[in-house]
Amino acid sequence: MQKRIAVIGCGGFIGSHLLRALLAADYEVEGWDLDDHRIGDLLRHPRLTFHLHDYGDPDSLAALSKHSTVIQLAALCNPSLYNTEDLRVIESNYLQPMRLAQVLAKSGTWLIYFSTSEVYGRTISSVASDVGLDVSGHGDSADTLHEDSTPLVLGPVGARRWSYACAKQLTERSLVALQVSDQLEWTVVRPFNFLGPAMDYIPGIDGNGVPRVLACFMDALLHGRPLELVDGGTARRCFTWIGDAVEAVMAILANHDKSLHQCFNIGTPENEISMADLAFRLHTLFCEVNRLPVCELKQRKISGLEFYGPGYEDSDRRLPDVSKAKELLDWSASTSLDDTLRKTLQWYVTHYQNHDIRSQL
Repeated sequence: MQKRIAVIGCGGFIGSHLLRALLAADYEVEGWDLDDHRIGDLLRHPRLTFHLHDYGDPDSLAALSKHSTVIQLAALCNPSLYNTEDLRVIESNYLQPMRLAQVLAKSGTWLIYFSTSEVYGRTISSVASDVGLDVSGHGDSADTLHEDSTPLVLGPVGARRWSYACAKQLTERSLVALQVSDQLEWTVVRPFNFLGPAMDYIPGIDGNGVPRVLACFMDALLHGRPLELVDGGTARRCFTWIGDAVEAVMAILANHDKSLHQCFNIGTPENEISMADLAFRLHTLFCEVNRLPVCELKQRKISGLEFYGPGYEDSDRRLPDVSKAKELLDWSASTSLDDTLRKTLQWYVTHYQNHDIRSQL
């Protein structure tokens, strides 16, 4: 029997990689996105029906409800927007997904919803520090994020940066409510910093504004500018190769019963690194890839207020527990941080090689 699936956001970074995997696995895909530049070579694929418009109109929602499975990836998910375009962020990450979920609950469609690791908010360690408690004796266990037990702690309303995390968290809670009221079939994916080719833009070349951290660093390296370390670069993240992430989604699709009504952390705890160390490692790899002599890293410390504007606040660390994915899906990431960074950086260098790459740092 022909495998059919709908993918909202199939033209984005994650969506474009997932789309290629689905088509390679003989799926018939109906996709929606507002951008198709990452998937231009696939638009004539015989098993892809692509809609270059928003998924929220009545005709699109009706078409989506006819599928047995819908993957929802579409979102405004750039940190530079969280405290500058809050209403658009909330619309994209709560109001629109909620309308979709209500429709799919009535049709009996399985919704695989991409949430975010940001729903966890601040770590236990940072909150304890604010109130004068010492949890250092607990090691990583105080900060390890478990899907079904870790408290989701966001900042105050005035810290507008949490608009994204709050909207995603409310959508997750709404899926649970629709499960109870209307038997919605849902699965939630919480991504932990996926990296890979085509993940972001370079300002002034193929996009405007402030991209995410790796693209910001690559922009600086490509143009010979200092790498900017927000609040000193002490924040830590766990980066995951996009190929490993796509394999996790394929494992979810292959394990409907085990995945139903579950949240999954999809990440690579072994790949944790501070932003300052990330800048250093990317600088070293950039020199290697371009056969440049390794010289002193140019960097500049900048406050979150100066970089993102008023209302910005960040989490110091996001360290996932991925044991549930291993147990239920037999999935775990296998790509090291060095391999992930090298392959991602190589794509940036190759893709932008005709755009003013300096010969010296």
